[in-house]
Amino acid sequence: MIMGLRRYCCVAAAAAAALAAISGAALAQNYPSRNITLVLPFAAGSGTDTTTRLISQHLSQALGVGIVIENKAGANGMLAATYVARSAPDGYTLLVTTNTTHSANPYLLKSLTYDPVKDFTPIARTGDLPFMLVINPDIPANTVAELIALAKKDPGKYSYASGSSSASVSGATFARLAGIDLLHVPYKSSPPALTDVIAGRISMMFIDVPTGLPHVNAKVLKPLAVTTKRKSALLPDLPTMDDTVKGFDITSWQGYLGPSNMPKDVVVRLNAEIRKIIERPDIKSQLAERGMEAFSGTPEEFEAFLKEQLVLWEKLIADAGIEKQ
Repeated sequence: MIMGLRRYCCVAAAAAAALAAISGAALAQNYPSRNITLVLPFAAGSGTDTTTRLISQHLSQALGVGIVIENKAGANGMLAATYVARSAPDGYTLLVTTNTTHSANPYLLKSLTYDPVKDFTPIARTGDLPFMLVINPDIPANTVAELIALAKKDPGKYSYASGSSSASVSGATFARLAGIDLLHVPYKSSPPALTDVIAGRISMMFIDVPTGLPHVNAKVLKPLAVTTKRKSALLPDLPTMDDTVKGFDITSWQGYLGPSNMPKDVVVRLNAEIRKIIERPDIKSQLAERGMEAFSGTPEEFEAFLKEQLVLWEKLIADAGIEKQ
């Protein structure tokens, strides 16, 4: 009797697996047949939002369906990431995100409601969003060294805003490496943080180039340096933080992920279409104007990169002395 029951269970399990494979194949063959939703962990007007809207226009044309962008800012991107992680793995709800949700949050937040590896399917990395240090123009400093001197002269007088994990970790890293006392003022997203820096209520912030560049060009923010160790091709005249604060090297990546267990054929299709868009010279140029260094690769390369970034950001956050909140 027990052996018969075991045989029945094995047959049932095999049948279920076969049915799932057939269903997955059918899904991939007909994909996509309706609108796709791209969920973003940041507010409208952020760097991720701006670049995603450009890419999504062409992705919509390539796939022949509409693409809806849904901004779910809040909780350091955890709201958006959790929403996608719990969505059906059918390719119709995707996350366009950065290192905030998938590299930094595991080491910044005590109660993370998703696993950055197990709960997601990597689809395509789309490039890097370099950050830069900007200050209110009324602050009498034109270089990072001059800003450090001011902060050392008046400890605790100067503050930095943050609207993302990259900005938060960059600010803490700057304070530690430069040996200065800065007040951290966190925000839900970058646009309102920038508003307060421009108004002079906050002294400075590290901001992604796409979001900050229009304000720099309008002369309402003063740029001092980029956060990458090498100069940015997007801002060749701007020095690096490492020129003054040795060892400073932080950048932000961007990419597309879906819920775990997405059909392989759907992932391959999405990756191929996204890469075609990213590799077009005209799109690269338009993304560069928005402050993004665009490039891509395979889902497997993106998966390996994500795991490497978790190791890197664990060290960055530990070295900055940031405790989980």
